Amino acid sequence: MISMLSVMAQALTDAEVPKAATTAVLTRTSDVSNTATLANMVGGLIVVLAIIFVLAYIVKRLNLVPSNGGVIKTLAVTPIGQREKVVLIDVNGQQYLLGVTPQSINLIDKLDTAVDVPATSFASRLKQAKEQQ
Repeated sequence: MISMLSVMAQALTDAEVPKAATTAVLTRTSDVSNTATLANMVGGLIVVLAIIFVLAYIVKRLNLVPSNGGVIKTLAVTPIGQREKVVLIDVNGQQYLLGVTPQSINLIDKLDTAVDVPATSFASRLKQAKEQQ
């Protein structure tokens, strides 16, 4: 009789261990699942922010957004070297040709006759930028 009780006690103890182990595994799985979900969301946020910064850099670098407001308007920009460029600006109907370097801006010429710069669409400027690469 005593041996029978000990066998039954052992069976109950063995039956409880898997339940406890199963509960622990489920708890760990839930923690891992929450961590994976959080990591996935943070990773997605980082990717979206990176895309926004890359697109902003491209728009700035290719000068795709013309400045229409204000007294001074940039009509054309032509890079000459790595950090040097020639800029055609319009100030109240008078056009100036400027040489721009990181250290200075120099007046090259005050144009007597206005240069007609054709207005280009975003699509044509993007196509031109792709062809230059």
